[in-house]
Amino acid sequence: MLKSVVQEETTGCGIASVANILEKSYSEMKEAANAMGIYATDKSLWSDTQYVRKMLSASGVETSKNEIPFKSWQTLPDLALLSIKHHQEDGKDFWHWVVFKRADSKTVVLDSANYLSSNVRTDFDEMQPKWFIEVKNA
Repeated sequence: MLKSVVQEETTGCGIASVANILEKSYSEMKEAANAMGIYATDKSLWSDTQYVRKMLSASGVETSKNEIPFKSWQTLPDLALLSIKHHQEDGKDFWHWVVFKRADSKTVVLDSANYLSSNVRTDFDEMQPKWFIEVKNA
């Protein structure tokens, strides 16, 4: 049964998403992120892609070089970081990180938000991804 890591901080979706990909706990990933100078309290974690890329790269995981515009759920790679809940604050883009995963004939989104009744989502019509980062060798 698929499980999702739940973020332990309001702004910890990037850390939790990487934990979901690497199959680590939130606290393990937070400790590794903090050692790299990455903190959930830094708003850049959900307005800049370099932080999730750096955490994945440190574990030997390759990602696409650029953000790829979302076209459809069917055209996504088997594993990807998705940006949803786009909004602007003071003219700067922000989003919520989630993980798209296709495995064992199941397609799900692992959403770390702590207010959800289930963090393993299949309500694809409710999510509005803007773009994604392909995760290649996790």
